[in-house]
Amino acid sequence: MQQIDEENLKLFGQMIKEIRLSKSTSLNKIAFSRDGVTSATLSRIENGLVDFKFSTLIRLAETLDISLIEMFKNYKFKNPSDNM
Repeated sequence: MQQIDEENLKLFGQMIKEIRLSKSTSLNKIAFSRDGVTSATLSRIENGLVDFKFSTLIRLAETLDISLIEMFKNYKFKNPSDNM
C-alpha cells in the first residue's frame, strides 16, 4: 500500500472514531447492538489498519446510523499531488 493510501486510511479512521464518540457509543456496544460491522473491524478501521471494501463502508455507515454523504462531508482526502 502506498504511503498516501495509508495516510488517508488513518485520517478516515480518526474521523470515524470521532463520529462514534460523538454518539457516545463504545466499540462493544456497537458489536452487540447492530448487525453491521464488528467491534474488531471497526477498531481496525479507526486505527487505519485495514483497507476495506465498499460493502464494508456501507455496513459501517449503517452501524453508525449515518449516511455515506454525512460520513464524508468533512473528510479532506490527501492525494499524491499534495506532496509535490
